[in-house]
Amino acid sequence: MEPEVLFSLNDLCFSYGDKPVIDHLNGTIKKGKVTTLIGANGCGKSTLLNLMTRNLTPQQGSILLEGRNIAVFKPKEYAKEVAIVHQYNTAPRDLLVEKLIEYGRTPYRTFGLPTDAKKDQEKVEWALDVTNTSLLRETPVDNLSGGQKQRVWIAMALAQDTGVLMLDEPTTYLDIRYQLDILRLVRTLNYVYGLTIVMVLHDINQALYYSDEILAMKDGNLLAAGAPEEVITKDLIEEVFDVPLELREVDGKPFVLPI
Repeated sequence: MEPEVLFSLNDLCFSYGDKPVIDHLNGTIKKGKVTTLIGANGCGKSTLLNLMTRNLTPQQGSILLEGRNIAVFKPKEYAKEVAIVHQYNTAPRDLLVEKLIEYGRTPYRTFGLPTDAKKDQEKVEWALDVTNTSLLRETPVDNLSGGQKQRVWIAMALAQDTGVLMLDEPTTYLDIRYQLDILRLVRTLNYVYGLTIVMVLHDINQALYYSDEILAMKDGNLLAAGAPEEVITKDLIEEVFDVPLELREVDGKPFVLPI
């Protein structure tokens, strides 16, 4: 059975000043899949995520979530559907991990007060457990390593209790151990808990191995979309990144090597 379309991207356009960043982009995101955006710096990947999370507003076109224009959602209503972890995140130096994660429950509160304190705590505990950050709950966020911080920010997004999690370059600035740690967590969230994941990655091989769908972007538009082994070809990589790369097969999967 063909997976259900979750997001429909229809003729999207967005510019910063006179510079077009998203240029009449059309595409879909499938429900229950891990979809990764790849492309060179400045191609519009992060801007597209920000449009999909309503941090930016399209200047033309529309984004539909299960057939409904995201522009008509109330802010708290949409925050119960979609969570995002940005590439750069800041918190007060002395803020404790557990308190930060509790902020993920904000969409479920009225005038700052919980409507269901028991459920709020259950979701916070679940987020701590899933991200393996329970032992860090009393630690100031500023005292954490880069990998620990990334898991904590993901935990805050998970406490938001949405069906969609968006991650903007979640492995940037992390060493290989923490990169794999985050990507395995992404797979767990998808396989075990059924979350739809949309993320931006720079490492093509990581995109190949940890994604169900690839959206390859260039100059604000989609060049190709589909299963990783179908999308990642030598010609496409050279067109997207403007650099010659070699494509080999390892364990039945394509693997990209520099020439």
